[in-house]
Amino acid sequence: MPLRWKKRRQRESPQRLSDVNMTPLIDLTFLLLITFIITFPLLENGIQVKLPVGKADPLPDKKPQHVTLDASGTIFLNGGRRPVSLDELEAGLRDAALKNPELAVLIRGDEKLEYAKVIGVMKVLYKLKITRMALVTQAD
Repeated sequence: MPLRWKKRRQRESPQRLSDVNMTPLIDLTFLLLITFIITFPLLENGIQVKLPVGKADPLPDKKPQHVTLDASGTIFLNGGRRPVSLDELEAGLRDAALKNPELAVLIRGDEKLEYAKVIGVMKVLYKLKITRMALVTQAD
């Protein structure tokens, strides 16, 4: 009789699960991965600029600096959301030029932008002796 009681107690006691359910963790990982895949291209080209149409060679594979001028002439460095002045642009590019003497700068300017604003940015590049620069255009 005591043997039956012992078996019954073993059956009725709750069993502990010692393994971790990995499905929610895998779901979360895939969700984060998809989120980064979608948002990363938006971070690089976050400033909306209507580029002028022109024929040009493809952009270089090296990591260039990006200077963006929107339709109102506001300057942004490397796709940042914070506008910078010409002095701040010069300071930011000076640091990058000292680290990399072969620094390339891509200037993205809106097609409705005044020509003098682009020349102002190019003067900063000339002052820093940055010779590798290109004006980004939209393909035909």
